[in-house]
Amino acid sequence: MPVQAGLQDPLLMVVYLHGFASSGHSGKAAYLGERLRAKGVAFEAPDLNLPDFSTLTVTRMLEQTRALVDRAAGPVTLIGSSLGGFVAVNAAALWPDRVARLVLMAPALDFGDEGLKGPGGADIASWKAAGHLNVFHFAYGRMMPVHYELYADARRYDAMQATLPMPILVFQGRRDTAVDPATVEAWSRRRPNVDLHLLDDDHQLAGSLSYIWAELAAFLDLVN
Repeated sequence: MPVQAGLQDPLLMVVYLHGFASSGHSGKAAYLGERLRAKGVAFEAPDLNLPDFSTLTVTRMLEQTRALVDRAAGPVTLIGSSLGGFVAVNAAALWPDRVARLVLMAPALDFGDEGLKGPGGADIASWKAAGHLNVFHFAYGRMMPVHYELYADARRYDAMQATLPMPILVFQGRRDTAVDPATVEAWSRRRPNVDLHLLDDDHQLAGSLSYIWAELAAFLDLVN
């Protein structure tokens, strides 16, 4: 009986970092997780909302990511979606010896003064003045508050200038209104180790999942 692709490398582990107001049970996570597990790949998609969505920070998400990375038998592949992409980039920059590959889907890379606005396009100054912002949480199906500390803490990290020696695969929708495609393209073009795929899709990339899976499988050497 032939050895199934993926089972050849028992050390291969993929960690999926979901986006803002999402969860590890999102459509993309479920789609990719099902296919990776079928190839014998260990797959983890932690709930980065825990223990409390309102107190979410990038530092806390990085700590959760590090805990999973430390449990792996060898270097992992990080997949980051939207805000999870920002976390994945910074995790890879902090621990390059523990991250073998990086996959980014519509990554929110820029938290600088001219970068990303608040969730839903919210005004940063108003968010700071109020101390919290009510946003719709897609995984929970209701409005929930998130503290301004999320944004303030994110400013401590710099994905735009991160040093990343590992192979990187990037998917970005040209019709994305949440993340500027031009920012992702410019970030990718100045890194020779990045394979950028600009797609005719929006921020969710839902219409491109079969294409993303085919490219991801090749990137991980899972093609029979």
